[in-house]
Amino acid sequence: METAQDTRDFSTELSQLLMQDHDIVQVLNSLARMAEQRLSIGRSVRCGIVLERPRRNLVVASGSPEAQQMEETQTGFGDGPCLEAQRSGKIIRIPDARYEKRWPPYMEELRQQGLLSVLAVPLTINASARAAMNFYSYEPGDFADEAFEIALDFAETASTTVAIALRIAEHSETAEDRRLAMESRTTIDLAVGIIMGQNRCTQEEAVAILKKASNNRNVKLRELAEQVIGTVGQSAASTSFD
Repeated sequence: METAQDTRDFSTELSQLLMQDHDIVQVLNSLARMAEQRLSIGRSVRCGIVLERPRRNLVVASGSPEAQQMEETQTGFGDGPCLEAQRSGKIIRIPDARYEKRWPPYMEELRQQGLLSVLAVPLTINASARAAMNFYSYEPGDFADEAFEIALDFAETASTTVAIALRIAEHSETAEDRRLAMESRTTIDLAVGIIMGQNRCTQEEAVAILKKASNNRNVKLRELAEQVIGTVGQSAASTSFD
């Protein structure tokens, strides 16, 4: 049975994790490894995590190669207990994979790997992201009573850690997006200046020329701007916008 000291030690571990890792995938992998260590007492438990963010690729994390394989298999099929828990917000428990009729392709792969018990727990993060933890055991009926409560407690605490890690990641991504946008703006402004000089036109006319050429050539505006800048300094430099 977990003690108050165990809870304090776990909270300290999670705090250290957030201070050490800012990459969301690294945080999720570390959480999955911690889950495996915490639940593998008198049993062998594997843990995987699936995270879905708006307009981002699905993130799959794990604490072991076995869990990684199962999560990749599940996301490949597009269905399974972890994905179901993530989508529905409900706990999914499979006492014995040998008799489970749902998700047939995934369950067959699970049985081939010798994994017989599964517990999928949704993580409470925020309104825009969804995630769930998948716990696997090689023994049937393994996620019951104390093991079940420990897994739920871990998932509940992990939810806060993932939410904080996501917020850090979003701030970092926003800053990077702004930096790229500024670089793009600078590149386009330089190209507009070159077009103004070559065509003896106003800034507004140069912008219109650049946009029209971008559409006609089906090239992104920044890429075309880079091409324009690249012509400067070359012998017999010229820029055609026909």
